[in-house]
Amino acid sequence: MSEALETLSVAWNVISKAFRPALDSRNNDGYLPSYEDLKASVELLHQHGIAHIVEEWFFETLQQDLREIIVPRFWSHFDFQTAGADGDPDTSFGSKYFRVLLNAVKELHSSFQLYIPCVSQLQCLHEDLQAEEDTLPSEAQTFLQCSYLSLASRVHLVLKALLLAKIPQQFSNNLINFYSRAFKAFQIKQPLEKYEEEDLDDQLECPACENDNENCCCVEVLNTFQEVNQHLKELNLLEAVAGDAVTTVAYRHIQDYVQKTCKGNYENSYMPQLERWLDGALLMWMQSVYSESNAEYVVLICNIKEQMNHFLYETYTTVRMEELFSIIIEFPESQAALEDLKVCLEKTNLRQNLITSLKNSLERRLLHPGVNTADILTAYISAIKALRILDPTGVILQLVCEPVRKYLRLREDTVRCIVSSLTDDGCGELASELMKGAPLLLDDNYQADEEDVNWESWQPDPSDADPTKTTQSHRSHDIISMLVSIYGSKDLFVKEYCVLLADRLLSTFCYDTVKEIRYLELLKLRFGESQLHQCEVMLKDVADSKRINTHVNSEKMIADFRVGEFPLNAMILSAQFWPTLREEHLQLPEIVEKALESYKKAFEALKGNRTLCWKGHLGLVNLDLQLKDRTLNFSVSPIHATIIWHFQEKARWSLEALSAVTRVPTSALRRKIAYWQTLGILREEATDVFVLEEEEPQRQSLDGSVLPDEEEENGSVMASSQDQREEELQVFWSFIVGMLTNLGSLPIERIHSMLRMFAMQGSGTTGCSIHELRQFLDRKVREQKLVYSGGYYRLPRA
Repeated sequence: MSEALETLSVAWNVISKAFRPALDSRNNDGYLPSYEDLKASVELLHQHGIAHIVEEWFFETLQQDLREIIVPRFWSHFDFQTAGADGDPDTSFGSKYFRVLLNAVKELHSSFQLYIPCVSQLQCLHEDLQAEEDTLPSEAQTFLQCSYLSLASRVHLVLKALLLAKIPQQFSNNLINFYSRAFKAFQIKQPLEKYEEEDLDDQLECPACENDNENCCCVEVLNTFQEVNQHLKELNLLEAVAGDAVTTVAYRHIQDYVQKTCKGNYENSYMPQLERWLDGALLMWMQSVYSESNAEYVVLICNIKEQMNHFLYETYTTVRMEELFSIIIEFPESQAALEDLKVCLEKTNLRQNLITSLKNSLERRLLHPGVNTADILTAYISAIKALRILDPTGVILQLVCEPVRKYLRLREDTVRCIVSSLTDDGCGELASELMKGAPLLLDDNYQADEEDVNWESWQPDPSDADPTKTTQSHRSHDIISMLVSIYGSKDLFVKEYCVLLADRLLSTFCYDTVKEIRYLELLKLRFGESQLHQCEVMLKDVADSKRINTHVNSEKMIADFRVGEFPLNAMILSAQFWPTLREEHLQLPEIVEKALESYKKAFEALKGNRTLCWKGHLGLVNLDLQLKDRTLNFSVSPIHATIIWHFQEKARWSLEALSAVTRVPTSALRRKIAYWQTLGILREEATDVFVLEEEEPQRQSLDGSVLPDEEEENGSVMASSQDQREEELQVFWSFIVGMLTNLGSLPIERIHSMLRMFAMQGSGTTGCSIHELRQFLDRKVREQKLVYSGGYYRLPRA
């Protein structure tokens, strides 16, 4: 028995010598068994039924050597980083680190390679013994159950598990820096983006390694890069050790390149350039990392390319998302950027992020009191055009711009700004849209016709579309229709245009209406002829006024009615068809009153049963002002002419006396006198006492052809919108009085519903919200025309 044990001991000694490489002095006596001795030893173990322990012992020994010797040696190479982490960055990241990394990987590779022959010997023993299987006991079949490839995989798996059990954070950061510098060196030494030679020569240092050109170490970096990759690949550790670092570097450089190339530049399309750079510089570099020629490598590169392309589209979308407000404002110059963004948006899932981001930008930068309504409208129109490029379905536009539409609805001057832009003489967006002549398309009057639908090209709305909106409203390209749909009705716009047209006709004092007729015809195509009949009458009044003035100022009329004491032309308006005019009190000079009366008689003789009601405070007076040393010509309002007229009667007037003869309140009169004071023609001698300056003051030179601008407060001859609205609300007052007389007391909800039923239908007014009605009734309560108690309104008792 002892002899058998001794024989087994010798056999095991041979096996242990063959399957445990000499990593240190522990097993370095120079004896290496031959293959024949090893085979004989294993056969002996087979005869005793214990050959299977060879494989188990080999892997246990491998794990012990890795844990105690090989892995600690590998990490010991990087101990210098602990001291250098807080010092000079070159200590951690420079060429010293590259050499250390290369030496560490080389040593790991050489140490681990000592075990590969052991795996080969195990496989050879298995094949030899398998051939002799018939002569061996059945236990011999338990010697080796795994193939060589399985053995090799297990060996590499053990190495990977023990080496990567705990990776220092600093090592991961430095590995990222190593691959980042390798990528920069790759771009410099193998320029796929065509670095200009003269550009590199002009630089004092290499952009990759950041050393001066004479000490450039890019070649060394690339050599180190190739060696490290090759060793890690042979150890089956490349993906495990460097995979995350390579991917991180690729993502960072994609982000940097997109930012550097595209940020702030909207006029050019950059996606082809970005894709070329990705396929060239970046993917070629990654192919050099994973250089192989087998099918697994091809699949890996295809997956990497797909991931990098997707990340490129996401990065571009994110960059443009932050700039989308500026891109919209600069449209159409920024159309190329929008087309690129459209392509990327279709390949990513960032659509909802873009909608949220742009909506927040619009609310933050547009929808506040500091922005003019005209600027908000300009931005909104640009958004309509730009977002149609980005999303032809119109869903993004609808979702993003809904807060803008709600905000514009709350602004009092929105309708006036829109109508003014429609009839602007310049090359405005809305004026050019009006020239297209298409009819309005509003949600409430659109009925889809199956014959108008091209079913072959029909596309469903995106999943985020509002199901309560019609498809046509999403896809409509008519800007004017979209602006009108903010209010849902054409009435407000027609009414505002009537006011604007009246203001233009009565402010310019010109009988040439060719331009206004052209705009009116275009607006008829949009809003319909019946809606704009009032405006046709207004323009006809202007033409009739010109003809009547010619007739009244004829020689016969002058002889019969003494019209010609001074030239007088009138704008004769049909009261029922013109908007409400501004009302002011003004007593004109007697000579002017007589001239107006003579014109009135001539008109009555001409028209028979019609007469004139003069608005003496409106109009334009052309007068020559003869002073002591000069004569000046002015075109001013009637109140300014009346003020200076009275100074020819006497040179000094107190404010109270002048107010009495002109019947103008003193506060308003002082503002009007300030115009003549500005010109140096009147001077305030004492408090509220004004005198005429016959001689030109030395401090200024007055020339009738160069005069200060007249004050802007009389820029409009129409009543303010607030005054007009107050007049409309007074129409409802008689209805309210009748309700309360017959029914006693009523809550505001009942009053409002009855007004909607009986007073607002066909009244020609724009209606009245319950909030506006409450303000109106509360004002009547303050005027003691109503009594409010317990939520009910009633008339006061007599």
